[in-house]
Amino acid sequence: MFHNRNEAADRLAIALQAYKGRNPLILAIPRGAVPMGQRLARALDGELDVVLVRKLRAPFNPEFALGSIDESGWSYIADYAESAGGTPTYLAQEKQTQLDTIRKRRAQYTPLRPPIDPAGRIVIVVDDGLATGATMISALHALRAQKPARLVCAVPVAPADTLDKIRAYSDEVVCLSTPEFFQAVGQFYADFPQVDDDEVIEILRQVGQARG
Repeated sequence: MFHNRNEAADRLAIALQAYKGRNPLILAIPRGAVPMGQRLARALDGELDVVLVRKLRAPFNPEFALGSIDESGWSYIADYAESAGGTPTYLAQEKQTQLDTIRKRRAQYTPLRPPIDPAGRIVIVVDDGLATGATMISALHALRAQKPARLVCAVPVAPADTLDKIRAYSDEVVCLSTPEFFQAVGQFYADFPQVDDDEVIEILRQVGQARG
């Protein structure tokens, strides 16, 4: 469906043309969406930053999300979490593990400046796709508390039932494709490499230099 993340970002930029020239703040969910966010920010004449959230992983199946946690410590727990092994004790430990990772990444990613303030801004939160939507829900919840003028979720691909959950947390959802048979985000990309911390840090360094 998409050759790579660059193509997906370019197609999202077309769908988001209404925001070009309005100084949108593009907030990418690390790590895979950060190169996409950089491309979107350029196409829309906006600014790029990251929103730090982490998936709460199921025991023995780390790819499966039981929920998510944001930088403030607020967490979203899916209604199926307990039946998938998410006991209160397990979730408490997993929340702390992921919060520690978020704090480490903040220190790595933006060591010389605070996050860009989203208050009063058009904020577009981008990811390379949604499966359960758990991390996006935490991202949108965290940002809503900071009073943006408009909060937009932008993704190339997601299941329709996931988008139904997301709509309650955002002012607008832009999704290019909602395939009926959905197993994982990567199945909809011909080329879907891992994005590592070094690449994220370099992109944010370039953005910081350009800004300042």
